[in-house]
Amino acid sequence: MSATTSGGLSALVQRVPVRPATWRLIGLTVLVWALLSAAAPGFNSTLNFQSMGFQVAEVGLFALAIAVSMLTAGIDLSIVSVANLAALTTAQVFVATGAENGGVGPLLAGVAVGLVVGGLCGLVNGLVITRLNVSPILATLGTMQLFNGIAVGWTNGESVYGMPQAFLSLGSGTAGLVPMPFVVLAVVALVLSVVVGRSGFGFKVRMLGANPVASRFAGVPNTKVLVRTYVLCGVIAAVAGMVVSSRTASANADYGQSYVLLAIVIAVLGGTNPNGGSASVPGVLLAAVTLQMVASGFNLLGFSQFTYQIAQGVILLAVMGVAAATGRLDLRRLLRRPRPTSPPALPDRPAPVAVAPAVAKNER
Repeated sequence: MSATTSGGLSALVQRVPVRPATWRLIGLTVLVWALLSAAAPGFNSTLNFQSMGFQVAEVGLFALAIAVSMLTAGIDLSIVSVANLAALTTAQVFVATGAENGGVGPLLAGVAVGLVVGGLCGLVNGLVITRLNVSPILATLGTMQLFNGIAVGWTNGESVYGMPQAFLSLGSGTAGLVPMPFVVLAVVALVLSVVVGRSGFGFKVRMLGANPVASRFAGVPNTKVLVRTYVLCGVIAAVAGMVVSSRTASANADYGQSYVLLAIVIAVLGGTNPNGGSASVPGVLLAAVTLQMVASGFNLLGFSQFTYQIAQGVILLAVMGVAAATGRLDLRRLLRRPRPTSPPALPDRPAPVAVAPAVAKNER
């Protein structure tokens, strides 16, 4: 690696914001690792860490999409349906172009079309929320059913196969000892952290989530920013869908339906405020790794999957309960309609009364 490239990467990493809450989460991660290392035999093996790296990428990407939507005081419940629809579209392009037989062109075409589909689904979400003035939780609940219905009707609920080996290596390959899905997650998290924390667009998103009226007075185009944010969520969900399909060597409309709750747990645990205005991408990444360690440890200890699901619910309720008790979360705002994206009209002022100038005595 050249000195120029190394310097640019170092400058990029230095721009990633690390909040105090992230350091506390680092402490929690270390504590979980220490406890499971002592309790679960084989937890620190290379094979177990590689297995965690393959599994954490999918839910980690979904959690990043949830965190971005929560940054605007909204939520995107359609991420899994978007991911499946994007993965199905990618697989269909692969089949139609014969990408299984090799060729860079069909591979890039399939990936590009999948990302475009994810962005279009996000655009639909954004327009429903902004143009129809529907609460994000209700809007994305509706589009979740819409996108899933399109995917099921398109394929009759059947899986689609025929993906090229180069694409499958995205879900099953490694870079050295690091699984490729985890590499994808780390790259997306790094880029998203810079976008959210240091770019002008990220600043506008945070302003919109914190106070949409004030952001409008500050010149922020709230509607455009909100729509673009949900487009970004759709693109991230599409990447997650491609990682899932590359791991399973197929695309299906019903993959990953249980990921929505887990993604919300990870986003909130990672320091994302559901009321908007603040989110920590490094925190979300750490939370995903921590919960994946818990899942792996439970598996090694012989606990059932239902036990882990119970733990997810307990963690979510505990985190949101503490946030609500400390005043950092207002649960009643989550079901309200979107807050006004335009400033309130100023009250009419009475017209000024014209006053005739005084006439000097010497002018009479």
